[in-house]
Amino acid sequence: MKVLSSLEQQELAPALRETEATALAVELGGISGFEVYPRSVAASHNAFFFLGHREAGKRLGVLSRGDNPALAGFVGESRGVTVYGQTLVLRVCPTDHANAVALRTMLPYTGPQVLGLQKSAGCGDRLGLATPGHVRAVSRFSGIAPIFAQQSVRENARTGRTPQQVLDDATWGVFQEGWREPWGADADHLKTPADVDAFVAAGYTFYTVDPGDHVDNEAHIAAHSILVNKVNGLPWDVMEDGPQALNKRYLGRTFNLDKGFELIFSEEILLRAAAKYGRAIAHTVQMYRHLVSRMGDTPFELEVSVDETETPTSPHEHFFVASELKRLGVQWVSLAPRYTGRFEKGVDYIGDLARFEAEFVKHAAIARHLGPYKLSLHSGSDKFSIYPIIARHAGELAHLKTAGTSYLEALRAIASMDPPLFRQILAFAHERYREDKATYHVSADPTKVPSPDQLADSELAGVLDLFDGRQMLHVTFGSALERFGQQLKEVLAQHEEVHYAAMETHFRKHLTPFASANE
Repeated sequence: MKVLSSLEQQELAPALRETEATALAVELGGISGFEVYPRSVAASHNAFFFLGHREAGKRLGVLSRGDNPALAGFVGESRGVTVYGQTLVLRVCPTDHANAVALRTMLPYTGPQVLGLQKSAGCGDRLGLATPGHVRAVSRFSGIAPIFAQQSVRENARTGRTPQQVLDDATWGVFQEGWREPWGADADHLKTPADVDAFVAAGYTFYTVDPGDHVDNEAHIAAHSILVNKVNGLPWDVMEDGPQALNKRYLGRTFNLDKGFELIFSEEILLRAAAKYGRAIAHTVQMYRHLVSRMGDTPFELEVSVDETETPTSPHEHFFVASELKRLGVQWVSLAPRYTGRFEKGVDYIGDLARFEAEFVKHAAIARHLGPYKLSLHSGSDKFSIYPIIARHAGELAHLKTAGTSYLEALRAIASMDPPLFRQILAFAHERYREDKATYHVSADPTKVPSPDQLADSELAGVLDLFDGRQMLHVTFGSALERFGQQLKEVLAQHEEVHYAAMETHFRKHLTPFASANE
């Protein structure tokens, strides 16, 4: 009788305990003919909403009485069902965009929200299948706000997905696992105003502006006379400023920061900072204002990313960028400097840990002084050696951004479930690496990666534990998905629990340094 009593629930009912959810899922499965995911079951608007699956794939089920207006937004096939002598309507719907929109309306927790200054982690998903595993990992911890939809313009181009598809895939994953806490959607590495619009239309809440193309790396070592010319040629109209006012704000002043740190700008330090980052600041201002005009009254969060540059962001440069953005009215929730050391894709941090920590302490002091805002770690996948440093010094003001590591761990699952497919992907990666690595900071040597015919089935997953193998497979993802994407997705869907377990295990390792486990 639980089904009938819950149809009287107008407001969203609390999530069920596991035993109750499992029993109700069995009951709804008998009614619908699907195997129902227990955590998906939700009662609201005098209806039951649930996600089920069978050989034809996943479907959304909505069970209610026939006159329920909650059914109006859902597109699917309806049929009458008899439950304890009462005739109800079951609408079975595809997991498409129209029904994702309707679901986010009926169950707002399945849509993204702004997250504020809470510690957070971005979980990129290049296949559109990883969110349930991400949810399971995050749910083990307290105090970490997840971003389940996160993809850059470049990644979308290489995976053939749209911002809307990425967000919808996250919605269905959140619904399946019953995650009811706030989660975000990150439009990552936006470089032009045109990049922004599709993400705004899709309903993203978090926008990462990447002005890296406007950073002048030559200023890092340029002579004094060249620096003066560069600074004089900055777009002062956009920056609403001029060289004299700039000097007045910084020269001859001591900026006292948290934990006893202080910054003093010499003329050379100021010239280098302004020449290096002035155009990037101007571009960020223009991007932010475009976002404000497009978002209107809808809340959103901004991240500023200058991580994909040739030279590190010094504490003076970080202070300069943040001070100027603040002066120009930009509001942001996190900032990603280019930290010292090497942040290559798919592998641990490469560099001097003591030097990284000494610099990071200063970056954290600046973020508290001029914000507070979070410090974001881009290319953050698998940087296990520096997570404790970031957690120790940033505290709540930390954002971890991962992307390709989820694809790599999906390949680990493939290695165990379909060794022949993994062998094909590995052989193809050998072919594609030299061309595909062009847009990435990587140093893998493919000659150090075994070819498929050198490995037994039991040894295939071990390629993902090799520095060179992991990077080679990482940067060839776009080419691999173009050729093998459909096969890969079909295998993962057929063995989804193996896939989810791989995701959960790997992401728990990422998140452990940042929060205490609930269990």
